[in-house]
Amino acid sequence: MAGEATTIARPYAEAVFAHADESGNLELWSEMLTFLSSVVEDEAFAPIVSNPLVEQQVLTELLLEIAGERINDEGSNLIRLLVQNRRLVVLPEIQTLFEELKADKERMMTVHVTSAYVLKPAQEKLIADALKAKLGRDVTITSEKDADLIGGVHIRAGDMVIDGSVRGKLQQLANELGI
Repeated sequence: MAGEATTIARPYAEAVFAHADESGNLELWSEMLTFLSSVVEDEAFAPIVSNPLVEQQVLTELLLEIAGERINDEGSNLIRLLVQNRRLVVLPEIQTLFEELKADKERMMTVHVTSAYVLKPAQEKLIADALKAKLGRDVTITSEKDADLIGGVHIRAGDMVIDGSVRGKLQQLANELGI
């Protein structure tokens, strides 16, 4: 379903992004889509969204009432369109794709670093600077500790993975030895 959701969401995300970019409202749309996605994914609201017995008009009015002042008229139109086309369930995927397009335009990238030890800010900055030079983009680091790595780091930047962990090196050696 994830691949199908992406396929369904992509045209909406691209259209919203093109409109937001043209009107200079990328941040506003980012905030609106983030808010609407959180509403649609909320455990109390999600069953209503996916229930085919809930009338479209009722669903639209309910969502618009919840959103209130947090969305503008164009955001309201997007809600109406998604409800009308029964695509409200892909709103979180639309938001994700929109954020990817926005980051690409702004030459930004979020990189996830897993380390055997908690990284210090200076270490995160060193990694960010090295990746900025390699990728040609501003880099934001998110990090987590995983003692199973033994030592080193595991870096995920989009589709690129750099495994500099001791566990990764041992696994690579085992593969080469056929163990």
